[in-house]
Amino acid sequence: MKTTVDVLVQKYGGTSLQTLARVRHAALRVAAARQRGAAVAVVVSARGGRTDDLLRLAADIGATAASRELDQLLAVGEQESAALMALTLNRLGVPAISLTGRQAGIETTDRHGEALISRIAADRVRASMDAGQVAVVTGFQGVDRTGDVATLGRGGSDTTAVALAARLRASACEIYTDVDGVFSADPRILPAARWLPWVEPGVMAEMAFAGAKVLHTRCIELAAMEGVEVHVRNMSSQVTGTIVAELPEDRPLETRRAVVAVTHDADVARVLVHCRDSRRDLAPDVFEVLAAQGTVVDLVARSGPHESEFRMGFTIRRSQADSVRSALHEVTAAHGGGVHFDENVGKVSVVGMGLLSRPEYTARLMAALATAGIPTSWISTSQMRLSVIVPCERTVDAVEALHRAFHLDRHEPLDATTAASGPSATV
Repeated sequence: MKTTVDVLVQKYGGTSLQTLARVRHAALRVAAARQRGAAVAVVVSARGGRTDDLLRLAADIGATAASRELDQLLAVGEQESAALMALTLNRLGVPAISLTGRQAGIETTDRHGEALISRIAADRVRASMDAGQVAVVTGFQGVDRTGDVATLGRGGSDTTAVALAARLRASACEIYTDVDGVFSADPRILPAARWLPWVEPGVMAEMAFAGAKVLHTRCIELAAMEGVEVHVRNMSSQVTGTIVAELPEDRPLETRRAVVAVTHDADVARVLVHCRDSRRDLAPDVFEVLAAQGTVVDLVARSGPHESEFRMGFTIRRSQADSVRSALHEVTAAHGGGVHFDENVGKVSVVGMGLLSRPEYTARLMAALATAGIPTSWISTSQMRLSVIVPCERTVDAVEALHRAFHLDRHEPLDATTAASGPSATV
C-alpha cells in the first residue's frame, strides 16, 4: 500500500478510549476505514481521566507548575493509549505500530505545558503506512529543540491530529468524541441545542475560543490555515456529525445563519489593574508579564490618557490566574498600584458572521439578558463574536436566554419571510 491512495487521519479522545471495550470499538472503526481502501493514521489522547490522575500524583508531591518533569509524566497517558490501540489492531489482524511524538517526528517550541508544533518530519509515519501499517501516534506531545518531551496543553491531541493531516495531505481529519457533532450550544446543558451539520472554520475557531469544548482552539486555527477538512463525529453512533470546512455555495440557507451558536466559558477571571500615577502607562509591563506566561487575554479596556488614575481591565483564563498573580502584583506595586482578581464570573458569547453589520444584535443580546434579570458588566463586540461577562452562577441562564433570543432552538424552522429574503435576513 502506498500513501498515494486516500489518506485519512482519525483522532480518538479520552472518553472514546476509557475502557478496553471502547478501545476495541475504536479499533474496529479504524479497521473499517482501512478496509474501504484508505491509508490510516490514528492520533490518540490519554484514556478518560488518566491525565487528571497523573496531575493529582504530581500535586501530591507539590509539583503543579508546568515543567520538564511534569511533561515527562503527562506524556505517559498518550503512550499508554497508543500502545493499547496498536496491540488491539494487531489482534484484529490489522498491522499497526505505535509511535511517540518523538518517533513520529513532531517538533515543538520550548514552552513546557503549552508548546506549539513547529514542524512534523513525518518520514516514519509515511514509511509505516507505505508498509501497510496503521500508524498510531500519541497526541498532545512532541519534542523541543533540546530533545525533551513538551506537551501542547489540554486538548492538544486535536491539534496533533490536524497538523499530521496537513503534513500527510489527508483527505480529512476525523475527530471522534462523545457528542454527535457541533451544536448551537452545549447540548449537555441545553437539550434544545440545534445540531450543526456544517460550520465554517472561522466561526468554529471563535466558538472554540469562546468556550465550546468539542474542539481545541488551535486545531481549528491550524485547519483553517492549512485547508484541512475536519469531521466531528460521535464515537458511539453512526450519525453524520459536523463538517468544519468552507461552506460550498449550494449549501441550504439553514447553514448560513448570521448567528450560529451561543457558547459559554466558566474558565474566566476578570483582572483589574490600577495605578495612582496617571503618567505611568502600565499596559506594556502588564502585557509583557502575560505574554511571558503564555496567558490568553480577552475583553481588554483601559482608561484614557487624561484620566487622573491609570486603570485597565481584561479577562484571562481562571486556570492561568495563579501563574501570573504574583508577577502582576509585583509590577503594579512597584508603581504604587494594585491588581484585583475576580474569579466569580463567566463569559457568554453569541458567535456568527457579520454581527457588527447588524447593530440590532447587540441590542437584542442586552435586552434578552436584562429581561432574564441577569446582571452584565463588560461586553466586547466584533464581526464574529459578541461576548459579555455575567455572574458565574448565571452563566447557564444566560446561554438559555440568548439561545431563545436568537431563535436557535432545535425545532424552530426558518420562517417563510426569512427563507425568501436570503442569507442577509437570517438570524
